[in-house]
Amino acid sequence: MKYNIKLTSGFLALAIFGLVSCTKNSAVNNLSNPDTRIYITQRDSTVNFSSYKTFSIDDSVTVVDNGQSSKSLTPTGQAFIDAITKYMQQAGYTLVPKSASPDLGINVTYINTTTTGIIDYSSYYDYYGGYYDPTYWGYGGYGYYSPYMYGTYQINSGALSIDMLDLKNAAANGKIKIIWNGLIRGEGIADATTADSQVYALFSQSSYLKAN
Repeated sequence: MKYNIKLTSGFLALAIFGLVSCTKNSAVNNLSNPDTRIYITQRDSTVNFSSYKTFSIDDSVTVVDNGQSSKSLTPTGQAFIDAITKYMQQAGYTLVPKSASPDLGINVTYINTTTTGIIDYSSYYDYYGGYYDPTYWGYGGYGYYSPYMYGTYQINSGALSIDMLDLKNAAANGKIKIIWNGLIRGEGIADATTADSQVYALFSQSSYLKAN
């Protein structure tokens, strides 16, 4: 189990400020959207990512809004899908249709909640994974499985999750294993103009994602 967390400089300043003072500060309160973002990547450390060559990505984004899910493809969703495709291809992976039995499948989820609470990402797919039908990837009757956890923290804004699925070994494993996850949390995530830079931040701290 390995993970990386990247805090933007603005968020780091906010965290430090919070340790030394409980008073309001206009500079902290007026952080720009990018400065509020946290980028977390997690991988299955037993996986050799160079053993996978092809991938397919879901052509829509699952939106989980206060516990209700739907699938849609907005310009913003398309921008994230395009950015993920771009950086996967730059890493040497070949995009193929899901009918071509890709080695990897990629799901994208936008999570929005107006209720502050604690979310344990070790059980992420036990809850949010229920919104994904494994038959989409051609493995009806299989469940999702994640070998790692993030611990707990509070979400009071949006989050975008990118999940990489091991389809190559799904039949042998009897389950669809999530081998990599990238999570973006903060303000103004659903922005088509910054989708590329947000996805880049995840891939830049995942140098092991190489097809060869």
